[in-house]
Amino acid sequence: MRFFRFLSRLPFSILYGISNVLYFLLLHIIRYRRQVIQENLKLSFPEKSAAEINQIAKGFYRNLADIIVETIKLPALSPDELKRRVKITNIDVIQPRIQAGQTVIGMTSHQGNWEWIPAIMVLNGIPVDSIYKPLSSPFYEKLMLYIRASFGPVPTPMHTLPRQMVARKHIPRVIGLVSDQVPDIPEQAYWTDFLHRDTPFYPGGERLARSRQLPVFYFEMVRLSRGYYKLTFKLIAEPLYTDLPLGSILERYRDLLEKTIRNNPSDWLWSHKRWKHWREKWIKVGAKLE
Repeated sequence: MRFFRFLSRLPFSILYGISNVLYFLLLHIIRYRRQVIQENLKLSFPEKSAAEINQIAKGFYRNLADIIVETIKLPALSPDELKRRVKITNIDVIQPRIQAGQTVIGMTSHQGNWEWIPAIMVLNGIPVDSIYKPLSSPFYEKLMLYIRASFGPVPTPMHTLPRQMVARKHIPRVIGLVSDQVPDIPEQAYWTDFLHRDTPFYPGGERLARSRQLPVFYFEMVRLSRGYYKLTFKLIAEPLYTDLPLGSILERYRDLLEKTIRNNPSDWLWSHKRWKHWREKWIKVGAKLE
C-alpha cells in the first residue's frame, strides 16, 4: 500500500512516462489478452479493416495504461485539479433532483476513466453510492476501496446494495452502477443485441428503478485529451414506469453506450470477457425485471 501511495504523489509528467512504458509492455511484451481484444473488436466492428482494428487495439492499450496510472493518482489529486480535469457539461439536470430529496440511478460503463466519476460527483455536491463487484484478491480489494473512497463516495459491494438502500434511504444521492459488466448469474441476465452480438446485461439497474420508482441517467465519460474528460448526463427514463415495456431501460442504456463506443472505440474496455456466455445456454430462465 505504501508503494501505491508513493506513486500517487508523483506528478503526472512522471506517471505518464510510466504509462508509456506500461503501454509498450502490455502491447508488445505481455501482449495482454491480445486474442480476446482482437476477437471482440473484429466481431463488434465487422465493417472495419484489419488495419483499423489494429489501430483501435493500440489506442485501447494506451487508454488502459493511462487509466491505471490515473486511478492510482486519484487519492493524491487536489479537488481543484480533479475539477479541472473532469468537466461536467450539465450538472443542472442532476443537482435539482438531489436538492429536492430524490435519489437517482446513474448507469455508466468502462469508458474513459470511470474510476474518477464518483469523486467528481461528490466534489460537485452530489453524494454517491458507488456500486462495485468485489475483487478476489484481499490486497487489491483493500487498495481499490482506498482509491474509490477518495473525496467521499461510499463504495458499496453489489451484494450489500439491498441493505444499503434501507440504511441510507434518508440520503438523496446517486446510485452509480457500472452496467456493462458480465452478470455473475447469466441465467438471470437480460439478453439483448449489443455490438452485433447476443449479450447478457445485469437486470438489477432496471429492477431497482422500477421497484423504487427512481429516475435513471446514463453517465457518459468521454476523453478530451490525455488526462482530461467530459462527463455528460443523459436521461434514460423516469417514473412512472407503468406504460414502459420491461427491458426498455436496459435497451435505452445499451443504445446510448453503443453510440459512445462507436464514437470513441479505443476508450472502452475491450480486454473484458464480455461475451463469454451465450444465449442458448441460459435463456431458459430469463431475468425478472418487475
